[in-house]
Amino acid sequence: MSGFVPSILAPENWPFSLEWLPQPAYMVGGAVRDAILGRSREYLDLDFVIPSNAVKVARAIAHHYQAGFVLLDPVRRIARVVFPHATADFAQQEGDSLERDLHRRDFTINAIAYNPHTQEIIDPLNGYADLQLGLLRMVAKANLEDDPLRLLRAYRQAAQLGFTIEPETQATIRDLASHLSQVATERVRVEIGYLLASPLGNPWIAMAGDDGLLKQFFKSTTDESFYKLAAVDTVYDLLAKHWPQLGAELGKYVRDTVKTTWLSIAKLACLVHPDPTVAEIELHELTYSRAEIRGVTTALKLFTQLKTANTLRQQYFLFQEAGMIFGATVVLALVHDTLVEAMSGDNRLSVYSPLITRYLNPDDLVAHPTQLVSGKKLMIALNVPASPLVGELLTEIAIARIEGKVGTAEEAIAFARQLLEG
Repeated sequence: MSGFVPSILAPENWPFSLEWLPQPAYMVGGAVRDAILGRSREYLDLDFVIPSNAVKVARAIAHHYQAGFVLLDPVRRIARVVFPHATADFAQQEGDSLERDLHRRDFTINAIAYNPHTQEIIDPLNGYADLQLGLLRMVAKANLEDDPLRLLRAYRQAAQLGFTIEPETQATIRDLASHLSQVATERVRVEIGYLLASPLGNPWIAMAGDDGLLKQFFKSTTDESFYKLAAVDTVYDLLAKHWPQLGAELGKYVRDTVKTTWLSIAKLACLVHPDPTVAEIELHELTYSRAEIRGVTTALKLFTQLKTANTLRQQYFLFQEAGMIFGATVVLALVHDTLVEAMSGDNRLSVYSPLITRYLNPDDLVAHPTQLVSGKKLMIALNVPASPLVGELLTEIAIARIEGKVGTAEEAIAFARQLLEG
């Protein structure tokens, strides 16, 4: 197949010049697949196969362009060059020909190569036909056994591409499901993260569960877990429609260093044990970060309290504990209501509307309290030493303020003095 050159494959769009690639050299994998599908990429992720000296070529390119260089696998001779808006991996060809290398890949749609020197597409496994059919078809059962993470990756790629898994391939994955336990937990967690982040991921997570891929990692999942998971996106759409600001917040990352969104935290909470203490153990075993674990366990702990936080005092403590996790907590509360109560979406929302309105108002002192008086000033005025007592007094002042009992620093100090004397 030749003469078909999607723009992403054109060397002028690469972060380095074609002249640095020896002949022959081939682009392979996801970049070729996505280019044929017309899927654009904001961040270029290129993979090249070179018959010899792959690491040497990568090192030379990195040196010339002052880019980052990482030796990914010294045994299989794979190296990565990191540019500001792209990465390029260079791998030594496996076997004595390109075709043999392609026959070692996971799925036919990822076993298509492009020769940038001749502008030729090499497709020995008819991956192009499977792209047109929207099918994920294994190259060989042995290839899935060689790296069992490929079993779970099938569901992730199906979700991301909007494809289906070819029946014989899915049957083989079911047969090999127990092999996934051989894979490092961190690698499994990354694939689960992709599925949680994908708009089409939920049904594929459920299918992966049905096919036996999750039970050794998410030991507490039940059919109800997947019903909850399916309800998350419905709830999210409802919240985003009524409160776009909350919808936007749910799409933000937990931290710059933790690329998990608050919506994914709510989804993750559906897959673990409903008891926060047990959930914490499960998530720790799955190597989730402290921020992610805190997000899930806090949401699980607090979502049942949203309906019962009727007084200003109760709401104050709820918001203090929830912080940025409030959005995920509301999602869980609505998911729970969806499964147990026959109420319309708008009626369910009305229960939580006052709390959501408070949370989204940065000037609301219940959700976002500010200090009338500092701890230091309080210690001087009352002649008390630094101790937990000062924090307790500041909390009571904050609550008295939202209840309308104090409004100035002087009144706050007088109020704290009464508490001490009382």
